Formats: sequence, C-alpha cells, structure tokens
Amino acid sequence: MQGEPFFGLNPYHVALAVVGMVVILARWLPRLVSRREPAAAPLMILFGAGIALLLPDLATLPDPRETPLPWELVSELTVIVALFGSGMRIDELRPWTRWTPTFRMLGIAMPLTIFAVAALGVGLTGMTVAGAILLGAVLAPTDPVLAADVQVGPPQEGAEHPVRFTLTTEAGLNDGLAFPFVYLGLIIAAEGLNPGAWALDWLMLDVIYRIAVGVAMGWIGGKALGYVLFRLPRDAALAETGSGVIALAGILLCYGSTELIEGYGFISVAILGLTLRRIEEDHHFHRRLHDFSESIEHALTAGLLVALGTVLPLLFADLTWTQVAAAAVLLLLVRPVAGWLALTGAGMDRRDRAIVAVYGVRGIGSIYYLCYAGSHIEFVDEDSLWSLVALVILCSTLLHGFSVGWAMEQSSETRPARDG
Repeated sequence: MQGEPFFGLNPYHVALAVVGMVVILARWLPRLVSRREPAAAPLMILFGAGIALLLPDLATLPDPRETPLPWELVSELTVIVALFGSGMRIDELRPWTRWTPTFRMLGIAMPLTIFAVAALGVGLTGMTVAGAILLGAVLAPTDPVLAADVQVGPPQEGAEHPVRFTLTTEAGLNDGLAFPFVYLGLIIAAEGLNPGAWALDWLMLDVIYRIAVGVAMGWIGGKALGYVLFRLPRDAALAETGSGVIALAGILLCYGSTELIEGYGFISVAILGLTLRRIEEDHHFHRRLHDFSESIEHALTAGLLVALGTVLPLLFADLTWTQVAAAAVLLLLVRPVAGWLALTGAGMDRRDRAIVAVYGVRGIGSIYYLCYAGSHIEFVDEDSLWSLVALVILCSTLLHGFSVGWAMEQSSETRPARDG
C-alpha cells in the first residue's frame, strides 16, 4: 500500500531472526577460545536476558508465574525425550555392581539434597514448609537435558566410564523419583502439616504405586516397541526403513499411556529406552533412534534456554540476598557434600567421586516441576520459588558449562592415556 515502508519490521520475524542468531553465537563463540565441547547452555540464557534488556518490546513470552502451561508443556516434552535418550545410551547393564554408585546417588544423595534444600528454604529464605519441600524436589534432580556433556556417548560406542555411566543413569532416573516429593509439597500446601491425614495415601499412591507403574509400563513399552520394530514381520522389519520418527512416537505412546493410569511417565520413558536398547543390541537402528531423539532434544532445549533468558529480568525482580546465599550453598555445598557422602565405599577413586558429586546440573526439569506445581495450586512462595530456581539454573549452567570439559579431563577416563 502506498505510503507504507517497504521493509516492515514485524516483531515476530525479528524475534525469529534474533533467536536464530543467539543459538548460532552460543554454539560458535566458545570455539574461538577452546576446542572443548561448547558451553552453549549458559550463553543462550545470558544472550536471551540481553535481548530482553536491549529490546524490551520484543519480549512477548508469557511470565511462567502467571501463565505456566506453555512452559510446562514444552519443558515436559524436552525432558521426556532426553530421558529416553539417556536410557538408549547405555550399551551394557552388567555387571550389576556398576549400578552401585547410581543407586547411592538416587537413594542417599537425592533425599539428603531434598532435606537440606528444604531446610534452607525454611531457615534461610523464610518459605513455608510446603514451598520449601517443593523447592527441594525441584532442585534435587540432576537434569537429563543439560547433563549431556558428562554422559556416555551414543549407542554402540562402548567405553562407558564409571563417571559417565553414573551421571547418565542418575539423570535418567532421578527426575521421576523426585516426583513423590513434588506431590508431598502440593499435599502439605493443600491439607497442612498433618501427616496422620495423608501420609499413608502419599506413601501407597505417590511413592509405591506410581513408581511401580512407571517401571512396569516402561518395560512393557520397550518390549512391545522392540517386537514391532525388529521382529514383526521378520522379513520386512520396520527398523529397516530407518525412520527415526518412531522414537518420538514410542516416547509419546509410553509416556501418555503411563500418565493415563497415574504412573510416573518420566520413569517409564527412561525404562523404555533401557529396555528397547536390549533388543537386537547390535542393530544400526538404535543409533538412528537415538540421534533423531537427540536432535529434537537439542532444538527444544535451545528454544527453552533462550526463552528462560528473556524472562530472567522479570524473575530476578524479586530476588533477595538470602536467595543468592541459598543458591550458593546448594551448588557449592549441599550437592557436593551429599554426593560425596553417598559415594563413600562405592569403589570410585577420589577424583571420580568428586566429579560425580559436583556435576549435578539443574535446568529444564526444574522448570517443568515448578510449572507443574504452579498449574495445580497457588503457592504463597511462588515468586520466591521462581526467583531462586531461575538463579540456581543460571549459576549451575555457568559453573558446570564452563568447567565440565576440564573436569572430565581429570577423571580416570583420561588419566591413564595422559600419564602413559
């Protein structure tokens, strides 16, 4: 139309261009100073925050405290794809003794972390008991999405070092195991601190039933999907088509069906990956399934991290110095000490033990849990929870992202070659 500028600056198209530029820069810039795997996650968050501050009119994403649903759905999909990938990466389950550090991290370190973080929430930041328990559940699990740099490689690569095996299996299983404590926080918020009224129901339903169903559905789903992919029909197996989209379809089917019968879908998709990987173990299609799901995971993660960065100025508006102190204590003291204590007697040398204890990055899973809780009940501490969790995610990605390459070089995985 006459009189209108030829080049229209549509905010949506500008946003697309800026997000694309941010992701490319975050992956490329670290290569200018190091040949290690790029520390892209913290840069995506920081660049996203920079966009929000420099171009405030471009920040059209909803505040997760007011509109949690879109954040919940995208983070949920990202996590379940990552959990499936964690299961698919494990080439060898045996000997069973190699699981000892994993079980110690799940059974000792995670409960210790939840308790310690909840105590920090009540004692240091003045949260309610319900809010503090939710905070502990949100921040205790190692994130399966952002922990990829310390996990084992794709299927059929082998050489699964104990440090990488432990961090991969811990990240794959602890998200689902944190869910009972999320429900505990919701129950206390709704019914009060009266265990006599809800403790038995919580134990039987949210702990025993939901975990058992998650494990069973993941195993059944893996067996069924493996049968369809590799064995029926034998002379025209679906796996021979090479279509990796089956990975996403299997994840959605397993997760959705598990949630329909009130099981933990996070556990089911991790077990799905572990079980499917045991069927026709040497078939090339396992690598295709893993690579397809990993590509989806990376794309969703990049978008979420940039989006998180754009809302950081909003979330940090309520940040206090006590929350900063709580974040520092969690990252520098609680997780390392809990992990170190849990791995006592696990057969790891001191450096490997320290790496497993320290490298429990927080990220996409924490966003999901907090959105899930916010969509089910209104917490008194919701603004404080979001400020503190966002700070922990930022600091965790910065601390771990820029040091993980160096840390893995100190592990026994590389020391023999270096010393020789």
